[in-house]
Amino acid sequence: MARGHAIRLSKSRRMVIDLLHFARAIPTVPMQRRMQLAALIAARAAASDKPRWTAIFAKAYALVAAEFPVLRRAYVKLPWPHFHEYSTSKATIMFEREHDGEPSLFSYLLRDPARLPIRSLSDKLGKVASARIEQVKDFRRNLAISSLPRPLRRLIWWLGLNIGRQRGNYFGTFGISVYSALKAESLHPLAPVTTVLNYGVFAEDGSVNVRIVYDHRVMDGETVARVLARLEEVLTGPILEEVRGSAGR
Repeated sequence: MARGHAIRLSKSRRMVIDLLHFARAIPTVPMQRRMQLAALIAARAAASDKPRWTAIFAKAYALVAAEFPVLRRAYVKLPWPHFHEYSTSKATIMFEREHDGEPSLFSYLLRDPARLPIRSLSDKLGKVASARIEQVKDFRRNLAISSLPRPLRRLIWWLGLNIGRQRGNYFGTFGISVYSALKAESLHPLAPVTTVLNYGVFAEDGSVNVRIVYDHRVMDGETVARVLARLEEVLTGPILEEVRGSAGR
């Protein structure tokens, strides 16, 4: 009978394990809204250089967060439990890249997406997706921290998550987690951030499930329901007009 063999944890797996260690302590609740985005889908399809959906949703959510300050808040514990509110949004986006012979996850911080054109955001994400691992500062930091002994890693994570002024610089104000390109969707993604934005597979009529997984310590369901409604308005309003304008250039 084969006994099998031990497999050493890769740096990427250590990062995921550390992330889940802290994410599971957050009382998160998912909320979903079925959105109709047929016009936006058509506008994107008409663009010669189709912007990434991640860039579109990142900017839309950041614009909504500018109207809802609670989306830019985080629960932190130092020097005492309180909320820290950030002036701008930062999106943490996960990339799957090949590293050390296996598919590996890396986090990238997209800073102030509300300020940049969608095309610029899309180009930035495209460069990150194709660059060598060592060329991306955030990826290098992921690997450097994951190389440390577990007690030291956990201490760094805990301090980064609980020092208000620093938390946004390392973890952002919201996350984006999607698998729609693989024709799949996650129902309740976990991350140690206040909100995670998640969308599924687009239907033939242009409808799609859009979810927000939120930290219930920071906000309540009624607020998230309003945020989702406003997000659809932004996607079918200013975001649609920007994509149409970009397609016409």
